[in-house]
This record gives sequence, C-alpha cells and structure tokens, in this order.
Amino acid sequence: MTEPVVFNLHDLSQGIRRELAEGMVTRIFPGEQAMLSVVRIEANKQGSLHSHPQEQWGVLLEGSGVRTQDGVEHAVAAGDFWRTPGDVPHSFRAGPDGATVLDVFSPPRDEYRQGGSGFGG
Repeated sequence: MTEPVVFNLHDLSQGIRRELAEGMVTRIFPGEQAMLSVVRIEANKQGSLHSHPQEQWGVLLEGSGVRTQDGVEHAVAAGDFWRTPGDVPHSFRAGPDGATVLDVFSPPRDEYRQGGSGFGG
C-alpha cells in the first residue's frame, strides 16, 4: 500500500491520532525531515507547559488563543504564526470558540511517530 500524496486538514481519518491533553487532539503526518501536526483544541482548553529539542513552527488556522512561550503570554488570532526554538518551554490555551493549530516540527519527533497520549514519549 502506498502513502497518499495529498492529505486534507478536515479528513479525521488521516494521520496518526494522539490525545495531547483533555480537549486537545492532534493528527500527525511524519516525513523524513519535518513533521506536521494538526491540533484541534476545544474552547478554553489548555495543554501543559512543555519543551522538546525540535524546532517548532505553529500557525493558528481557526479560532483564537494565548500562546505562552518562555514565560510570556501572546494573544493570537487566526492567521498568526510563531517559531519556538528547541528546548524553550511553551503551551497553548484556546479561546472561547476553540482553535485549530498547524504545527511543524524539524526534525520530526520520534515519540509522535505512533499514536498515544501526552506531549512526551
């Protein structure tokens, strides 16, 4: 079986499913040099403060929220994006309408190559 060439943000059957926290679920699409993660966050839900060695870029596709990075809170709206260097503590809290975030990791996170739960391995 060959891997699809085209994926869709709204097709919940695609990707590797991982529950990051209560009300925060992602679908992961690993590649050789980078990894995409489509995170759906319910209204006012928040992930735990965490860090990892991989560089991470995030794009807020829908909704609003607060991106905490290195101890500083940043209000974000759809269309905003950010860069998180490796080993910098960060988290995200969705606004009243929830949020959808597209994260890009480089290099890929090995612990995200399989389903499971939590932000770590």
